Amino acid sequence: MTRFSGLLLTALAPAIWGSSYIVTTELLPEGYPLTVAMLRALPAGLLLLMIVRKLPNSWTLFGRVIILGALNFSIFWWLLFEAAYRLPGGVAATVGAIQPLVVMFLARYFMGNPVTVIALVAAVSGLVGVALLILSPAANFDIVGLLAGGLGAVSMALGTVLSRKWQPPVSSLTFCSWQLTAGGLLLVPASLLLEPSLPTITPDHLMGFIYLGLIGGALTYIIWFRGLSRIEPSKISVLGFLSPTMAVILGWSFLGQNLTPLQITGFVIVLTSVWLAQQPSSIFKFKQVSTREI
Repeated sequence: MTRFSGLLLTALAPAIWGSSYIVTTELLPEGYPLTVAMLRALPAGLLLLMIVRKLPNSWTLFGRVIILGALNFSIFWWLLFEAAYRLPGGVAATVGAIQPLVVMFLARYFMGNPVTVIALVAAVSGLVGVALLILSPAANFDIVGLLAGGLGAVSMALGTVLSRKWQPPVSSLTFCSWQLTAGGLLLVPASLLLEPSLPTITPDHLMGFIYLGLIGGALTYIIWFRGLSRIEPSKISVLGFLSPTMAVILGWSFLGQNLTPLQITGFVIVLTSVWLAQQPSSIFKFKQVSTREI
């Protein structure tokens, strides 16, 4: 598989994550962020664990899996659903779009990766593009929701960087199964203690949980961790801008939402930032001309 085809495959994951907004609002019971996150992670993780039939073979690796499961799934999904319940989808997605910037500086701190001009420009322009794409003047700003969205982005960013730094010599399927299971198990006591029992599960609820667990969880994160093992964190994190972009496209396609010229401009900026982030930093370097050549 070429680098370009591998990048396209990895981009499929955040594109599918964009459907989480419409599935959450249209199919899932409202007001159960911990329980919804647990039911998204644990069944999918256990299913994958039954397939791979392999566990971490050292206490160090086991501890790292617990940390990564908490960052990538327990904390991130809990805060993601908390923000989704408290904020309009556009506000929640815009706050979450700070993740590539956070990844860039965390990768610098933990892995020594340079903060390049091209990565910085791509991250900032993508954030602006997302804001144009989905923010509206009438958007409501709930302080708890804003904090949840921001902290969730930081959790996922740290999980992204550490997943690359701590990548064990196992398949993406195995690595994903460990993290999903760990993240789901950590959410079990929290959901039981802090939230009431779920209402009667309807066919719509069941369909939403199955989709988020198998497609939006297991399948996409296998793809994501595979890409993360091959692509620099600063380059792969910018693909996350495709998630709110897909959410807008799905809202326009299935919910009858309008696309304004400003949103179309944001769409173009997002795609440009994703393309820009994949370019080598050398495009910003210019040949120095000596005085003898003049």
